[in-house]
Amino acid sequence: MISLFLQASLFAQSIHHKLSMPEPQSHYFHIQVEVSDFPGEELTMVLPVWAPGSYLVREFSKNINLVKAKDENGKELPIAKSEKNKWKIQKGTAKKVILNYEYYAFELTVRTSFLDLTHGYLNGTNVFMYPEGQLGLGGKLTIFPHESFAKITTALPKAGDGVSSDSGVEFTFENYDQLGDCPIEIGNQEEFSFTAAGIKHNVAMYGVGNYDIPTLQRDMAKVVEATVAVFEENPNKEYWFIIHNTTTGSGGLEHTNSTTLNVNRWTYEGDDYLAFLSLVAHEYFHLWNVKRLRPDALWPYVYDKESYTDLLWVMEGFTSYYDELLLRRSGFYSKEDYLGKVKSTLNYVESSIGNSVQPVAHASFDAWIKAYRPNENSSNTTVSYYPKGHLIAFAFDAMIIKANKGKKSLDDLMQVLYNKYYKELKRGFTTEELRTELEAMTKTDLKSFFVDHIDGVKTIDYAKYLSEVGLEITLQEGEQVLFGATTSDEEGRVIVKRISSGSAAEKNGLSVNDEVIAFNGFRVTKSSFSDYTEAVKPGDRFNLIINRDNQLMVLDCEMGTLPFVRYTFELDENNKLGQFWLREL
Repeated sequence: MISLFLQASLFAQSIHHKLSMPEPQSHYFHIQVEVSDFPGEELTMVLPVWAPGSYLVREFSKNINLVKAKDENGKELPIAKSEKNKWKIQKGTAKKVILNYEYYAFELTVRTSFLDLTHGYLNGTNVFMYPEGQLGLGGKLTIFPHESFAKITTALPKAGDGVSSDSGVEFTFENYDQLGDCPIEIGNQEEFSFTAAGIKHNVAMYGVGNYDIPTLQRDMAKVVEATVAVFEENPNKEYWFIIHNTTTGSGGLEHTNSTTLNVNRWTYEGDDYLAFLSLVAHEYFHLWNVKRLRPDALWPYVYDKESYTDLLWVMEGFTSYYDELLLRRSGFYSKEDYLGKVKSTLNYVESSIGNSVQPVAHASFDAWIKAYRPNENSSNTTVSYYPKGHLIAFAFDAMIIKANKGKKSLDDLMQVLYNKYYKELKRGFTTEELRTELEAMTKTDLKSFFVDHIDGVKTIDYAKYLSEVGLEITLQEGEQVLFGATTSDEEGRVIVKRISSGSAAEKNGLSVNDEVIAFNGFRVTKSSFSDYTEAVKPGDRFNLIINRDNQLMVLDCEMGTLPFVRYTFELDENNKLGQFWLREL
């Protein structure tokens, strides 16, 4: 009796996805999947539940309708859901299974999919199913754009000349990782390109904006070249930026040889433009840090459940450190501008209540349930691994520079990790391996640092580490008069949105969603409520009239204080290690 493994090897399994959009105004993509020569009488098709780089189970299967299957002769095959994201097809002896379904796409973010009369955009993990257990299966994708759409932008390679016999545009993929990792823009986007670090970079711009193409070509090239210099090689032969210019930007998402950026359409001037270039640097840095160099828990990707790692403070935090540092290196920030960014990050993190509650390693592990699902109490209990990881990267950079007398920096650590774990060992790395590489480069035992500052919430001795690169840090601590209630104006109503732990607002019984009507008998607006509370001294008493669930209540209150933390910097301009850190030598 032939084994199932040997039996399967006798079949030339293949998969061919076909994507169409006959009525874009309906927001439905139509997908047909042809799966051929799979053994057995059953075939299970799976849709991912998350998109790599965005650590939240988003349940993409909720957008799927009208799933039907037939064989090569057009005979309908029985199909039923076996799990929330799995469809089991009773194929019998059929050599080919043709699966059809619709995907509702009406969420324009970098991690989801969207379709209307202006354009279509999709992430493969949202839309395309794969045969269970067959992530390594390569195949074809044919796209049939709506007649009003003239262009397709994607990093997927075209098959031959890209034109199929049925007038679609044909692409190939080596495995599901590639199909899922190449976002697709379909419409009438403006396209241009530039060359940087010897690589052609393609840019597709959707939406009206105040951008200037020659300026973008020049400045994006500078950012790219500064980023490539960190790793001293570019792993790609070509790269794609898909940029959505919208009213409200939603950030970026990294891919192996492309990225999608969603920014405010008027972002291309002044400080907003620098923020855009920082986003470009951030997502481009991810080419190495995340897409190639990544934790063992994310290698390989598992698409149908959470993949837990305590290293997102490296993946996102180190990248956040570099996205600002690279703008300094490429000449967009003055030295004063850059130090201001560092100071702002330091004060933001160290004045956050959640920073003393949640270790950054825990913030990483719990990203699936906390980072992407903040609530009114999140600021009291969580820390973001982006800015906290930024500060840890800064401390490690200073340690490496000091230990190597200005001959090495964090750049060298990133090169070691990339070359050893991605290129040589072809696997992810663990926390212990990271610490080992850091200890070798800093010539320091870092066990207590990891225990105290990564797995714990002890405050980093910034003055100790950063003085090595010429930054003299002054810490101001004390108590500040603060009521502790954050409010918003909702059609003239003052609504409480957040309450700080340990604050007078919490102690006196104010709650999130309360409407504040009056202070000491005087009707308030959002502005006047802030003015009233700021004028009260510690220990002074006052009363509030509030509306809670349509019931009027009077709260007798006493003003209190909250801890105050503020760091300031003085840079020693003559410090050689500092000059090396800022690349002034």
